[in-house]
Amino acid sequence: MAKVKASDAPSYTREQVLYWYRQMLAVRRMEEKAAQLYTQQKIRGFLHLYIGQEATGMGIEAAIRKEDYVITGYREHGNAYFRGISMRAILAELMGKETGCSRGKGGSMHMFSAKHRFLGGHGIVGAQIGIGTGVAFAIKYRNEDLICVTMFGDGAARQGMLHESFNMAMLWRLPVVYVCENNQYAMGTAVHRSSNVTDIYRLACAYDMPSQQVDGMNVFAVYEAMKRAADQARSGQGPYLLEVLTYRYRGHSMSDPAKYRTREEVEAYKERDPLAHLQSYLYEHRLATPEEIDKIEEEVAAEVDDAVAFAEASPYPTPDQLYQDVYVQTDYPFIREW
Repeated sequence: MAKVKASDAPSYTREQVLYWYRQMLAVRRMEEKAAQLYTQQKIRGFLHLYIGQEATGMGIEAAIRKEDYVITGYREHGNAYFRGISMRAILAELMGKETGCSRGKGGSMHMFSAKHRFLGGHGIVGAQIGIGTGVAFAIKYRNEDLICVTMFGDGAARQGMLHESFNMAMLWRLPVVYVCENNQYAMGTAVHRSSNVTDIYRLACAYDMPSQQVDGMNVFAVYEAMKRAADQARSGQGPYLLEVLTYRYRGHSMSDPAKYRTREEVEAYKERDPLAHLQSYLYEHRLATPEEIDKIEEEVAAEVDDAVAFAEASPYPTPDQLYQDVYVQTDYPFIREW
């Protein structure tokens, strides 16, 4: 077991780093706009924002294949975007419109896209850990050269599902990479108040599962660690656990004033902001000019405006769609036999 500290990227192309920056900025601006739409009551229900955690989602996505599967909890808007789901489809889903990625039926917490191998978006804390393990079992059963990235928060690490899944995954050497996005708080409860083991990556020791702790505010560190974990899982050696230390700047959801933490704590994390870190890297290594960064900001702003206009103009699902998308036809005989 090892802790991986943040490090500057040794050799990445200008195009690669600029793309990462652009995608992370798009998620940041999309989430900021979502917060505004929520206050305008154009988004209803729950809304869990990814602001501050962008380096985690981008680093993971950059290290895997588009054909791989990703499953996560309900703070998933950023993951959906990184997977390739359009901002139009994401904001339309947040507004409950039929043009959304879940046809307006999932909202903030239940985004899916079979096309993009994005399996949610799950509202039950920790439930996706077992589902992701099952997906990995199916991958191995079908002898596919794929992995399932199974993401969960530090609060979900307290669920019994985690231990059952870890044991099964190691026993059968399943191609799954577990990623704990440790943003320090399970709703309003700090990790140290709910667990005797505050280094969550150490939970894998009981199952002889390799694990690492990663600086989640540094996209390079996340990418490097995820690449190693994905290579191992894909090679048939079995699962891997990454604990990614990150931070959410906003409350657990929009209804959470986050009074359980100090302003000084939040500001300290913002000094390590993943976007600011990446922008500094671009400047220090002369990979981008301020004018190019400004152009990216303008392009992202235009994308956000377009997505909002699309979502607002889209219709709501009609009542006759209530029973659609409940069942799915399949060609797998063992499922048809059920």
